[in-house]
Amino acid sequence: MINKISGSLEAAVSGIHDGATVLIGGFGTAGMPSALIDALIAQGARELTIVNNNAGNGDTGLAALLKARRVRKIICSFPRQADSHVFDALYRAGEIELELTPQGNLAERIRAAGAGIGGFFTPTGYGTDLAAGKETRLIDGRNYVFESPIHADFALIKALRGDRWGNLVYRKTARNFGPIMAMAARCTIAQVSEVVELGELDPEAIVTPGIFVQHVVLQGAQPCNA
Repeated sequence: MINKISGSLEAAVSGIHDGATVLIGGFGTAGMPSALIDALIAQGARELTIVNNNAGNGDTGLAALLKARRVRKIICSFPRQADSHVFDALYRAGEIELELTPQGNLAERIRAAGAGIGGFFTPTGYGTDLAAGKETRLIDGRNYVFESPIHADFALIKALRGDRWGNLVYRKTARNFGPIMAMAARCTIAQVSEVVELGELDPEAIVTPGIFVQHVVLQGAQPCNA
């Protein structure tokens, strides 16, 4: 019997190893799997490469992971904003590496990995420092830059509901990067607000099929001995 439900947040992230590349869903705090991030901090994996739309907000969630000095490199679109003081301090001190990627390119690089595409050409970034060292090509009179896919060892995403097969539905804008990240990682771990029985999810509403998900964990799930 297929059952991808993990008994606790701790168990769900236990396999994340030092040096792993981890996709983390969320657009700011919308759709960010904060419970899984907190469990990852407690788990202790280090030297991580994190892929996210931004570089953390305030002192919680992704920012807390950075503050714990667990991240070696971050690939994101918006590293600086009003409350990104944790990343800002680490970057100025030379304690974290940044790969800046325009948001559309970031999404397409992740999607390309999940779709099995070897890369793509885009006009975004041509003629800027973001194109340094990358292949360029003139296509139909317009200059393009080659962007490579972003493959990952793990994806941490947040969904509204999930079943034991790993099928997921999302809530509004909390959907953001979750579906493409689930496809681009070798192991996808989904934090959900509710676990439902098989058949309770409308097939037409399922955004991420269970084939792309390895672990589903209830947001407040705790170890049996807790």
